[in-house]
Amino acid sequence: MAKVTKHGFAVGKNYFIRTVTNHFTGKLVAISNQELVLVDAAWVADDGRFTQAIGKGELNEVEPYPDNQEVIVGRGSIVDATPWNHSLPRTQK
Repeated sequence: MAKVTKHGFAVGKNYFIRTVTNHFTGKLVAISNQELVLVDAAWVADDGRFTQAIGKGELNEVEPYPDNQEVIVGRGSIVDATPWNHSLPRTQK
């Protein structure tokens, strides 16, 4: 197995991740050189005002994946990521 390079992610933490095409929330359960694996994830179709989204956890439109389903995000597509210090959205909005 290839050596995993250093990164700022922590397994077990919740994140808000923006890729070049999508936004996600979820709990990070695994990291590889090329991918992040999330569970209890949601696709955030509309994050609304960014300050309110990150600071207060207020999102305009959310489509959750089924509970405990693994969602794989390519690390090469990530624009930025930040810890999500709120409950993960688990209902469609």
